[in-house]
Amino acid sequence: MSTLTFEYVGRDTAGKAVKGKVEADSASSAAGQVRQLGVTASSITEASRTGLSREVKLPSFGAKVKLKDLAVFSRQFSTMINSGLSLLRALVILENQTENEELAKVLGQVRADVETGVSLSSAMGKHVRIFPPLMVNMIRAGEVGGFLDSVLLQIAENFESEVKLRGKVKAAMTYPVVVFVLSIVMSIGMLLFIVPTFSGMFASLGGTLPLPTRVLMAMSAFLKVGIIPLTLLAVGFAVFIGKVKHTDRFHAIVDPVKLKMPVFGPLFHKIALSRFSRNLGTMLRSGVPILQALDIVADTTGNVVIGAGVRGIQESVRRGDSIAKPLEQHPAFPSMIVQMLAVGEDTGALDSMLLKISDFYDQEVEATTESLTALIEPLMIAFLGAVVGSMIVGLYMPIFKIFDLVGKQA
Repeated sequence: MSTLTFEYVGRDTAGKAVKGKVEADSASSAAGQVRQLGVTASSITEASRTGLSREVKLPSFGAKVKLKDLAVFSRQFSTMINSGLSLLRALVILENQTENEELAKVLGQVRADVETGVSLSSAMGKHVRIFPPLMVNMIRAGEVGGFLDSVLLQIAENFESEVKLRGKVKAAMTYPVVVFVLSIVMSIGMLLFIVPTFSGMFASLGGTLPLPTRVLMAMSAFLKVGIIPLTLLAVGFAVFIGKVKHTDRFHAIVDPVKLKMPVFGPLFHKIALSRFSRNLGTMLRSGVPILQALDIVADTTGNVVIGAGVRGIQESVRRGDSIAKPLEQHPAFPSMIVQMLAVGEDTGALDSMLLKISDFYDQEVEATTESLTALIEPLMIAFLGAVVGSMIVGLYMPIFKIFDLVGKQA
């Protein structure tokens, strides 16, 4: 049965007149949703969907739920639960007011499962594409411990920190990527449209052209023939990378290289350490069992090298050893982290220590991105100037040579 839109008019618990719309399969289901909103309805009618009143929806291609959407959802959910709203009523409100259509659809399915007696964490666990394991397990711990509102608040803070971290990295990477792409486009444009003009002129002059000019001519001739195959190859490579970039084999090859890159390697390393400490600290503070938390955190650091170190911690904890001990032998974890974890274990404040480590590396990431941006800007300007300038010099060298010969003859 297709979902219909119903319009309702009534009064809320304070006696204030309200009206709105709900999506439901039938009028009785719509009435139930309106009651859950705390509204005493005086009328519920199916919205007209003919003529000019028909609702027009544009198709959303590739719509997905972003981490920012989950952060907003978690914070609003926490506020509603803390204010005394029932779980079902909070879900109904969030389903109706969220701007992300995909998230609204999934929340409707979660609400339907909760109505049948399924726990919130189990209902959310059915949608692994939307709700990450870290979120589901923290909510499960909050349900068991009776502090769901505080757990949701911790989830919101965790996701907000991750969104902020990603924003800093994107800001640092945007400028060099844009300049690099711009230099490629300009080079291709010159080789396809400007160099051929000079080729005809140089051919009429005769003689031997300078080596840089001959190289430009050869590149231009090759590009005129191979532009379509090269474009198809580039598109095919991009599609291939898009399909394999989330596979374990791809990460096993790329992640160690990322940590050893001369400029961005330290930045990627600090980001992975920040994610490890923040996610583990947040889950431990929420009451998630440590072995289960380590299993989830190993997959959320964003780097298989750091993940392998976390797997080593799991084996140590299973044997009854400390968390810090196996990290002493792992080169990816600095001695500062090892010492702070050891202190956290001794004092019984491991979660607080992990969150302090996360704050420290967040500040380090911010400082590193700022310094990288300041360093990369002049380097990329010089790179762009070198690419375009070398092509211009290569084109004008024969002209300079002609002028020189004419001057000597005169």
